[in-house]
Amino acid sequence: MAMDWSVFCKDTLTGEVMPGCFGSGQDITYLNWLFTAWGWTVAVSLTALVVAMVMGSIVGVIRTLPDRPGLVRLGNAWVELFRNIPLLVQIFLWYFVVPALVPPMKDFPPFVLVVLALGLFTSARIAEQVRAGIQALPKGQRFAGMALGLTTPQYYRYVLLPMAYRIIIPPLTSESMNIFKNSAVAFAVSIPELTQYALQVGEETARPIEVYIAVTILYAVSALIINRIFAWIEKRARVPGFVAAGTGAGGH
Repeated sequence: MAMDWSVFCKDTLTGEVMPGCFGSGQDITYLNWLFTAWGWTVAVSLTALVVAMVMGSIVGVIRTLPDRPGLVRLGNAWVELFRNIPLLVQIFLWYFVVPALVPPMKDFPPFVLVVLALGLFTSARIAEQVRAGIQALPKGQRFAGMALGLTTPQYYRYVLLPMAYRIIIPPLTSESMNIFKNSAVAFAVSIPELTQYALQVGEETARPIEVYIAVTILYAVSALIINRIFAWIEKRARVPGFVAAGTGAGGH
């Protein structure tokens, strides 16, 4: 079967090939639509990553508090809950069930619900990495902070977390790449991202091979960009001579 890449230059309404492959106004091509879908994928992924980093850091810290067993159990429950329910099921729960239980959320756009589902799902894995990063540090650092008169929030903020983040950059890189790939489930609630684009345009044009190749390339490019950004950060933030063990996203 011969490839026909001109499919991306066709008007989405008339099917006519547009000069330059880009349209304007309402006369857009499938290439316009492809980059719009990529924009939605990036928006969902980056916003969910922010949610995941914030909640994952909070839960990860809670799970290492030495004198708060109740909070530690709560943090463990958070990780087990979000890590052990399939992501697609969580998407449906946030989209169909949560708004029924919390009526004000019926007005939330699907974008917000998908971001919450993807962000909280990923937060459980990041919480595990933050916990492992903190526990990989020598206990003397905690004792030194206490000896200086720092409060618990202060020695976490100024002593433990800066070091922990620097040694968990590799697993954070993997999770950041995964969140781009996992954003594909947003198609289930009609977010117009890359997977939704591939499904719809493949059917409209009867050229699924070209469409799926283009979408695959954009997913790969997104993951590669994230990888290079974190590699750059890791190179500049690496702790000289420090090798941490057990900073993966595995079990407790």
